[in-house]
Amino acid sequence: MTAHVWYAAYGSNLSPQRFDCYVSGGRPEGARRTYTGCRDTSRPSGCRPIRLPGLVFFGAESTAWGGGMAFYDPDGEGPSLATAYRLTAEQFADVWFQERRLPVGGALPLPEALAAGEWVGGGGLYDRVLVDGAIEEEPVLTITFPATLQVQQQPPSPAYAATIERGLIATHGLSRAEAAAYIAGLISGRTSCR
Repeated sequence: MTAHVWYAAYGSNLSPQRFDCYVSGGRPEGARRTYTGCRDTSRPSGCRPIRLPGLVFFGAESTAWGGGMAFYDPDGEGPSLATAYRLTAEQFADVWFQERRLPVGGALPLPEALAAGEWVGGGGLYDRVLVDGAIEEEPVLTITFPATLQVQQQPPSPAYAATIERGLIATHGLSRAEAAAYIAGLISGRTSCR
């Protein structure tokens, strides 16, 4: 099994500062939820901007932020901007458990996911692990909704959108206006990062 993976974050975790709450624990600015953090609180050993081939959209209702949450549709028309974090397999599992509001400490069947290109651990909103290529021969994984689930679209809250905007500025070097235009494009269904 691979010792490290790259987690491709396309929502609020585009922001390294916000993502640190998943690793170290804490409450992100503007959020209603405090995160426990990973068993291993070491910082990611890599962080870089990437593009995912599919579409990011907003939907459902976030209990942490209010408004819609970001979801990734690998079959949608992209590309979409993301931040890739190099994590241990254990840290990635802990991020997945926190996304699902479950205690950290479990393991994921990563060999199964890597062989099949995806793995679904339930019927919830962030239960699907997708393989989205590789960076330096280490797999790129992201978390999204199961293909069998329908997610009703809903725009994000201002705090959630602002966190995504900060991430786009920090990792992709976008101006504030460019980041706001990208998010507006996601909300309207017309991405603007071609």
